[in-house]
Amino acid sequence: MNSVNVLYTATATAHGGREGHVRSSDGLIDLDLRVPKELGGPGGAGSNPEQLFAAGYSACFEGAVRFVAREKKVALKDASVTAHVGIGPRQPTGFGIAVRLDVSLPGLDRAVAQELIDTAHRDICPYSHATRGNVDVQVRLV
Repeated sequence: MNSVNVLYTATATAHGGREGHVRSSDGLIDLDLRVPKELGGPGGAGSNPEQLFAAGYSACFEGAVRFVAREKKVALKDASVTAHVGIGPRQPTGFGIAVRLDVSLPGLDRAVAQELIDTAHRDICPYSHATRGNVDVQVRLV
């Protein structure tokens, strides 16, 4: 297993679980949490762990794609990543998540774009490293 030379540590505290509140140590994230109606909760004004994970993974993955593009000297005019994070029961017990990343790299040759996202997913993105073997992650060029 590779060790990590930690350069930055994000810290957040949740209180009250999925019906509570989460706040980062610097106060930039300061959100109420609500269980979505689809999971039997009230929904309403509040985020949830899946939204927060989707936001983090999409931002991180786009950064990884941009890193690979710079390394390969590929000019990106535009890029975006939309993360879809699903949650549901898993066998034999508990819950699991599944992720689909839709990557848009307009103006790039499709083969070049696919190589960028494959390299980002395989070699660079820490979220992809963390989920590999634990979470079903599909990466699609859209």
